[in-house]
Amino acid sequence: MKRFNYEAKDQSTGKIVKATVQADNEHAAAKLLLGQGFTPHSIKEAGESGGFLAQFAGRITTKDKVVFTRQLSTLIGAGLPLTQSLHTVLEQTENKRLQAVLEDIIASVEGGKSLSESFGKHPRVFDNVFLALVTAGEASGTLDDALRRIATQQEKDAAMMSKIRGAMTYPMIVLFVIFGVVVFMMVAVVPQVKNLYIDLNQELPLVTQIMVGLADIIVNFGVFIVIGLVVAGYFLRQYMQTEAGIKTADTFKVNMPVFGGMFRKLYMARFSRTGQTLLNTGVPMLDMLKITSQAVNNVMVAGSIGRAAEKVKGGKALSDSLKNEEYILTFVPQMISIGEKSGKIDEMMGKAAQVYEDELDEQIKSISTAIEPILMVVLALVAGTLVAAILLPIYGLVNNLNV
Repeated sequence: MKRFNYEAKDQSTGKIVKATVQADNEHAAAKLLLGQGFTPHSIKEAGESGGFLAQFAGRITTKDKVVFTRQLSTLIGAGLPLTQSLHTVLEQTENKRLQAVLEDIIASVEGGKSLSESFGKHPRVFDNVFLALVTAGEASGTLDDALRRIATQQEKDAAMMSKIRGAMTYPMIVLFVIFGVVVFMMVAVVPQVKNLYIDLNQELPLVTQIMVGLADIIVNFGVFIVIGLVVAGYFLRQYMQTEAGIKTADTFKVNMPVFGGMFRKLYMARFSRTGQTLLNTGVPMLDMLKITSQAVNNVMVAGSIGRAAEKVKGGKALSDSLKNEEYILTFVPQMISIGEKSGKIDEMMGKAAQVYEDELDEQIKSISTAIEPILMVVLALVAGTLVAAILLPIYGLVNNLNV
């Protein structure tokens, strides 16, 4: 089917509407619009817009999706029909790429598809959790509540990831700057010291000899080093997209020093929060486990959840199924066990998620505070090495000349 941009008059309100519809041809599009109570003024086939740069421009961010989801939830909750709510949100959306997605969703809904089916046509924008909650909301007649829960879920998940990235970004920037300064000194300054010693027939100190050797390697083989790093980076990226590469990276995340514990808590918070949202919306237990195993975004944790799901399918309680899994922290099955006894599993999973989110906040603050003095020590060591390799030999030459 083709997409057509149309301008039509709404026969019930008299307003002019501009949107997109899917049909086999212009005649079929006009017939579809007439059947929906619109009088077409113009219908044109939608072309592909944008070039190479357009692929990178107008990225749909989490904030864009949260704003869209909350707006749609509010409009549906206020009693507006679904298509009218979608048209209203489209008019308020500024992101061009999201506008195109919404136009396609509107065309699909107006063509008789459900909202969840229409969202499902765009898996890169709307993940499995989003689709499951929308499907459950449609089935239970609480679509506005489901959309509101989705927005809250997205906000919490994005906030946690932002904090972890922030804790890791600062030291990476500082180390990159230090590395740049060291390379500059070795390429621009160390060779001058070497030439000075050669002119005076003096022997270089050991530390300076090491620095000169490294500087010679950088100057003579720098291009090959850069090319090698680029090629290695390319093949590493290709490997990281394979099943073995993803497993290696995810295993490293949960076992790496310092940040490994943070990632484990992040995954537990994500599992618990997503599970709470799904169960609260009416998604069955086994479907919840299947969706959350994908939502945690770590194959090792997903494997633990998958094995627990098989045990639940066999009649075992969820808390017992999760208890002995390697990548499931013990607090989660403990809270779920309380929920099973009280009949409030979703509530207990929400409380477990809150505990891990609070612990993550405190741990990130502690790491951020500890990183600064560590970086100062690293900076002092680098500065001391440069002084020993460059300035001290010069002072030694001056003293020798004075003697």
